Amino acid sequence: MVKERARILVVGGGYVGMYTALRLQRKLRAELRRGEVDITVVTPDPYMTYQPFLPEAAAGSISPRHVVVPLRRVLDHCHVVVGEVTSIDHAVRTAAVTTLATAEDGSTAELLGYDELVLAPGSVSRALPIPGLAEYGIGFKTVEEAIGLRNHVIEQMDIASSTRDPAVRDAALTFVFVGGGYAGVEALGELEDMARYTARYYHNLRPEDMKWILVEATDRILPEVGPEMGRYTVTELRRRNIQVLLDTRLESCADRVAVLSDGQRFPTRTLVWTAGVKPHPLIAATDLPRTDRGRLRCTAQLTVDGTEHAWAAGDAAAVPDVTAAEPGTETAPNAQHAVRQAKVLGDNIVRSLRGEPLQTYAHKYVGSVASLGLHKGVAQVYGRELKGYPAWFMHRLYHLSRVPTVNRKARVLAEWTLAGLFKREIVSLGSLEHPRAEFELAAGGNPPHDPSDDPKGSS
Repeated sequence: MVKERARILVVGGGYVGMYTALRLQRKLRAELRRGEVDITVVTPDPYMTYQPFLPEAAAGSISPRHVVVPLRRVLDHCHVVVGEVTSIDHAVRTAAVTTLATAEDGSTAELLGYDELVLAPGSVSRALPIPGLAEYGIGFKTVEEAIGLRNHVIEQMDIASSTRDPAVRDAALTFVFVGGGYAGVEALGELEDMARYTARYYHNLRPEDMKWILVEATDRILPEVGPEMGRYTVTELRRRNIQVLLDTRLESCADRVAVLSDGQRFPTRTLVWTAGVKPHPLIAATDLPRTDRGRLRCTAQLTVDGTEHAWAAGDAAAVPDVTAAEPGTETAPNAQHAVRQAKVLGDNIVRSLRGEPLQTYAHKYVGSVASLGLHKGVAQVYGRELKGYPAWFMHRLYHLSRVPTVNRKARVLAEWTLAGLFKREIVSLGSLEHPRAEFELAAGGNPPHDPSDDPKGSS
């Protein structure tokens, strides 16, 4: 039995937010039924995105609707509020929340009271003040961005196939990815694989006509899989005619020209930015303690350090790694820790409500897997290194076991099976991004004034 009625507010619907709420509704099922506990989840989107599947969604191997998990279906005993928390005053335990309704009627944010706070807003792309980046850069953190990038790449192939201008053709077929972490390498590998396959259906395009460039500011890529597998990945990508530029930075992309620190210039219509993330801006709008890097300072029990009734985990939380040999080490901000932290976090909230001692989060990093395209990958698991098909197969097997709900597992497995039996889909559906454009033009509306607003595509 809980000691008193508790209102639990979960901020964020990602890995930590969804799994914590799911754990709480399972552990507090009786209390929820008696009305002793109330769980509210505030999230900008009504679904959780399984981000490791974004590269395969971009390549067309998985349908975008199977990369997301509907929160209302999974969290059927929680109140799911689609909106954003703009600030938190933990001293009085209130959160300012804006929703679609407040935006529609122009009212101010609503104040939502709580007894226990779970902060799991995640992270946002860490953009630098590079000229042209805000205007021409493409992110890769959401399913919308992944599908938009797929449409964009195929559209560039359409442009290159239909123009006689060599400068336009060269810019359309040059694809620059900035950032050599998981997101950048996997997105590049999957999309290059998809584009190379798609080129066979264009009478005047060859895979050799396309220029794929990976820009990394450090001297290695995929540091999570170890130096040897990182070097193998560089060799494998270069064997596929992909330029891997290490110790190189993007200095400008103004006027659709990527200017690098080594002096190289690449006219390009595609610049994908995957150079790291930073804590969600909400963290700075709270009265809770933060580290120098802007993350919430937490304990190994996943409480916010020095603060009662406040909990945090995931990308926005600096959680001590009690398994590390070096003191002061923090857990890495990745899905492997987030899912496990959510389990302990949910259990500790229940223990706190019942007056029981809290558990310490301890998980030794087991390794990493990465896909480099169809039947290609690298992995380091329990100290063993794999590459090629075995690593790719382990990548799929691991993430199939981790994607939430049996429903999603079955659908993803079915799609993989069908993809192995039939040919890839090579259709661009960029018009989905502007679904009313055709009707607006037919009804006498003004056509787009800027080429970037073209209703037929994302370019």
